[in-house]
Amino acid sequence: MDRPRTRQELYEQIRRTSRQEFILDEMIRLGFWPAAGVMPHDPADEIRRETEIRREIAEVHQQNRHLYNEEALKREMRKRRIEESRRKQLENKQRRELARQQRAAAWNEKKQKEIGFLGETVSGGLNQTECNQGRLEKFSLPRFTTPEEIAKGMNLSVPRLRFLAFDRKTSRVSHYVRFQIPKKTGGVRIISAPKPYLKAAQEWVLQTILERVPVHPAAHGFLAGHSIVTNAQPHLKADLILNVDLKDFFPSVHYQRVKGLFKSLGYSEAAATVFGLLCTERDTQEVELDGERYFVGLSERRLPQGAPTSPAITNLLCRKLDARLHKLAMKHGFAYTRYADDLTFSASGPNTRNLCNVLKGLAAIVTHEGFTINPSKTRVLRKGDQQEVTGIIVNEKLNLAREVLKKFRAILFQIEKDGPEGKRWGTSPDVIGSVVGFANYVRMVNPEKGAQFQAQVRRIIEKYGWKRVRMTPAKPAEIAFDPAPTMILTSAPPPPEPEEKPPVAPQAPPSSADGKSKKWWKMF
Repeated sequence: MDRPRTRQELYEQIRRTSRQEFILDEMIRLGFWPAAGVMPHDPADEIRRETEIRREIAEVHQQNRHLYNEEALKREMRKRRIEESRRKQLENKQRRELARQQRAAAWNEKKQKEIGFLGETVSGGLNQTECNQGRLEKFSLPRFTTPEEIAKGMNLSVPRLRFLAFDRKTSRVSHYVRFQIPKKTGGVRIISAPKPYLKAAQEWVLQTILERVPVHPAAHGFLAGHSIVTNAQPHLKADLILNVDLKDFFPSVHYQRVKGLFKSLGYSEAAATVFGLLCTERDTQEVELDGERYFVGLSERRLPQGAPTSPAITNLLCRKLDARLHKLAMKHGFAYTRYADDLTFSASGPNTRNLCNVLKGLAAIVTHEGFTINPSKTRVLRKGDQQEVTGIIVNEKLNLAREVLKKFRAILFQIEKDGPEGKRWGTSPDVIGSVVGFANYVRMVNPEKGAQFQAQVRRIIEKYGWKRVRMTPAKPAEIAFDPAPTMILTSAPPPPEPEEKPPVAPQAPPSSADGKSKKWWKMF
């Protein structure tokens, strides 16, 4: 046994053994007592045995006090239970975390391949993938039954398609650039131009589906081979012309009607839902909260004015409207055409007496088809009036208003004489671009006068030069004149009509002298 070096170690050693055993060990160490086992009946053995027995008795007393201490037992039991509970909680937490990670991985994998939710009120039919094969074959349309097939056809990932089609009342992103253009009759028109990804998807829908479905022959707007000229020709030299405008034409077509159109073509509920969401949007208001920008929906989803799909969708939705109005017109001896939201009826001779019957039937049919007539733009033009159809005079031959041509001839004279600086035609700062476009427009309506204007514009460009400027809604373009002309007009036929493209910012000429409002924005 090591000799204690401090008083504390001495006390600790006495407590571990006993006072007598310690004294005995010290006496043996100092030589006052023989070592253990030397003397027979050595009293030291008794002392050690007594010490051992006392130690055992003390341990028994300690265990006895512990066993009969109920509070201590409870504390011990509670401690063991807490430790066991914590161990199980940790195991359960680890097991739940592992299960969560597995579910998240499975869900992420599923989201990469499937679309099961696109918004609170529009996702009910995403699991219905049965299509009407007969209808699809009737219109020679490709078969798409699921959102995944649509994404593959568009060459998009499923998450990208979900991002473009997802419907939220409040969002941090907007797929449209919105800007205003002035109306000829006052007020402003809101244009929603889709951003590149959504625009590409909408153009795919337009080319792959919408353009393959035939429309009624009375429709002339936004169709290849048709224009405001073809829309005006059936009414040439008529005794009476009735012009009717549909109020809020694009905004009045809601998501459910667009979805129903795709279902009527034969597409499944799931595919029609995706197509309907891609082609519609909510009116939104941009707000800022806590430094974050949000787009808050103000209306139900409806056709945006500015999307490439909107004109084709309205033409298809108006097939029944056109058929009924055409039948009404034929019944009363009238001719009927429609260019977007402009309805035109014309008649000659005794058939003009049926105007009241046409107006009554027209109002009933338009209301039944879900549209509204704008009474302030309903006009009846007789033989003695300047008869106009979508901006074209049709009294004797297709022409433009004399006052407009006179003003255009004057501005060309001024530009050719003094240069383009400080001159303006319409709302665009690019005066050369404006007169180029309007000369082409005149050529389309009146080839003889248009050719004269084009020749004069060519002389202007050769003299002063012109660099074409691409206009953007967000930032006005700066016009630069180049001594070397970058575009020369020729006597070749004019380019395809702009009405085959989505509406863009107008380049309207000045108002006519007669004060009548003309929708020039539809001509460019």
